[in-house]
Amino acid sequence: MTDSADKYRAPALEKGLDIIELLAAHGEGLSQGEVARALGRSQSEIYRMLTTLVRRDYVVRSENGDRYALSLKMFSISQRHPPIGRVIEIALPRMRSLARKTWQSCHMGMESNGDIVIVASAEAPGNWGLALKTGTVIGLWNTGTGRVLAAFRAPEDIDLLIAQHRRALGEPALDRAAFDAHLARIRRVGYEHQPSETAIGVTNLGFPIFGPSGQVEAVLSCPYLERVDELEVATQDEVVARFAAVARELTDLYGGHPPPGIGE
Repeated sequence: MTDSADKYRAPALEKGLDIIELLAAHGEGLSQGEVARALGRSQSEIYRMLTTLVRRDYVVRSENGDRYALSLKMFSISQRHPPIGRVIEIALPRMRSLARKTWQSCHMGMESNGDIVIVASAEAPGNWGLALKTGTVIGLWNTGTGRVLAAFRAPEDIDLLIAQHRRALGEPALDRAAFDAHLARIRRVGYEHQPSETAIGVTNLGFPIFGPSGQVEAVLSCPYLERVDELEVATQDEVVARFAAVARELTDLYGGHPPPGIGE
């Protein structure tokens, strides 16, 4: 650890977090002595920390008082910031910045009971652009957003997603072999880069945002439109690089990580 990191350490907070993480791994609870031995701390300092955590309702004592276990308070706190709302809250400023810098519209899609739903959108600056409205339900197998949401799932989860999906307006019948081949290509490359199957002249760019379990939770997408006038804007390669970077940042902020082998 660097000198700078040492300077800003908070030992008491670290001890409290160590106890919480230890108890999280022992649902049956631990005695004060077991906690002290596991963390290499004295019983007196562990007692003070446990007393504080009990007083603040993060830890509960057994009826006979000899064991400590986590309460549901942390779970309750986590529910005050639902994942969808939190992801959107964090993503929107970055999406608006992307739209301004690249002169391209963008949107974020998520899956809900088999539906592929646009949950956030940012319009490109200037006189024209292509932005999907928030709340729009789009196709699963004929859109970049839908295919990326499917690509990073286990085979049985893809089957379930297809079974639950209700075809969106204009969505064709599923060609399962072509769909599976497309998903394999997305997994190999790490993102979607394909001419749109819903509009001519549009290139679908879609980048996965992963959650803590390693499963894709949302997709950051750009319906890329190439300009042919004299306005100097970001190239498609630059757009890909910028969107990929923001998707990685959102994955990190979400506490997520991609599954092994992505983009290899």
